[in-house]
Amino acid sequence: MKGTAFITGATSGFGEAIARALSREGYKIVALARRKERLEALAKQLGNTHIVVADIRDKKAVFDGVANLPQEFRDIEVLVNNAGLALGLEGVAETSIEDFETMVDTNIKGFLYSTKAVLPLMIARKSGYIFNLGSTAGAWPYPGSHVYGASKAFVKQFSRNLRNDIRGTGIRVTEIAPGICKTEFSEVRFGGDKAKADAVYEGVEYITAEDIAQIVLNCLNMPHRVNINVVEAMATQQTWAGLFIEKK
Repeated sequence: MKGTAFITGATSGFGEAIARALSREGYKIVALARRKERLEALAKQLGNTHIVVADIRDKKAVFDGVANLPQEFRDIEVLVNNAGLALGLEGVAETSIEDFETMVDTNIKGFLYSTKAVLPLMIARKSGYIFNLGSTAGAWPYPGSHVYGASKAFVKQFSRNLRNDIRGTGIRVTEIAPGICKTEFSEVRFGGDKAKADAVYEGVEYITAEDIAQIVLNCLNMPHRVNINVVEAMATQQTWAGLFIEKK
């Protein structure tokens, strides 16, 4: 039996796919997310899973969730900082300040909470692998990306600085920056409007959450002497700029 993988935003999209993939590989799973019913269903399917019902924006809930882990789930080998969201595609002038704050609180502050809470357990073990889910939006601008893209640029730079800070601990850090990928993320972005979300992907062979999970497995299977700094994964139809997508 391998150690534990701690995954935020584990009940849908990348998080769920990564949880399932790592469970199949023999990892115990700590799944953190807001929706208790989904967490319980996932834990029942996977087995050997501990759930933490928490909003990643709730600092106390995140830190308490880690502090109160059962002993058998404290051997955290893998941290997947996945929880995140984008809201809308309007410009800066049209987007509400509340949406700005939600993206910052989730994509930056929540990301820091989970990292800060879990990192001491990894440092004590002198081993671990941290995956930070960024986005191509963190490097390539596109209309309506503003705060979301800036928050993912934060993830990119923080990942680089984190690697430097924890050098000598044996902990590896990889930023995974996906391009166009269809998950529940898109419905959240458009306020639950599935038709509007689906229109973005019409005619595109987008990458899937399972593709991202495979990238995690590939990195984990590299020799420990190798650290993959960044994986930028785009659909074959997508080129460098965010919305340069050749549609069928």
